Amino acid sequence: MTTQVDYYELLGCSRDADDGTIKSSYRRLAMKYHPDKNGGCKEHEAKFKAVSEAYDCLKDPQKRAAY
Repeated sequence: MTTQVDYYELLGCSRDADDGTIKSSYRRLAMKYHPDKNGGCKEHEAKFKAVSEAYDCLKDPQKRAAY
């Protein structure tokens, strides 16, 4: 059983957020959890990957509409 992560919640945005808000939230979290800034911490690396996946889905209008 897999659980679907709410990408908006992960990025800290509302569902009606515009592209600029989503992008700024992603950048803030990417800087916070980037593996190079956290000495290779596996927990932060996993969080960085999850944030990147969420942004990848929400930045594309077609993927965002399907999500």
